[in-house]
Amino acid sequence: MDAQTLRSLQAPLKAKYKEHPESALVTHHAEAKLGDNITVEVKTKSGSVIAGLHPAAGGSGAKTCSGDMLLESLAACAGVTMNAVATALGIELRSAKVIADGDIDFRGTLGVSKEVPVGFKNIKLVFDLDTDASDDQIASLLKLTERYCVIFQTLKNPPAISVSRI
Repeated sequence: MDAQTLRSLQAPLKAKYKEHPESALVTHHAEAKLGDNITVEVKTKSGSVIAGLHPAAGGSGAKTCSGDMLLESLAACAGVTMNAVATALGIELRSAKVIADGDIDFRGTLGVSKEVPVGFKNIKLVFDLDTDASDDQIASLLKLTERYCVIFQTLKNPPAISVSRI
């Protein structure tokens, strides 16, 4: 896709969202159904994923780990965002790879230490780019990717979250 095609696809959406801001609010939805052996089935648009415990929490490693899924979502969102930004800016990327790594101290999630928080301690996002773009263009590409990546911004600026029961 080239910049003109991307702009022509997004222009009517931008106009609609300016005219009717309420139409820009989209509710995403996910469900997980509990299964045997401490697993859940998550239905995605690409098929079902069975998630289970990470080996560091007693799992076999045969099932997908939700922590990995979070990093995969971050890498996917950052990659799609970077691709769109590069297209809009006319930056040619011969190849590009997004790497997301995160550290978890499992003493927190297993209740071994109350001083250790549950969750990721830190997350690193790295871009491996093959391009002739200048350093300034790459800096702009990274800055805009960070700015417009939904998952990155959600992790950086957590939304209000609630828990309830039906």
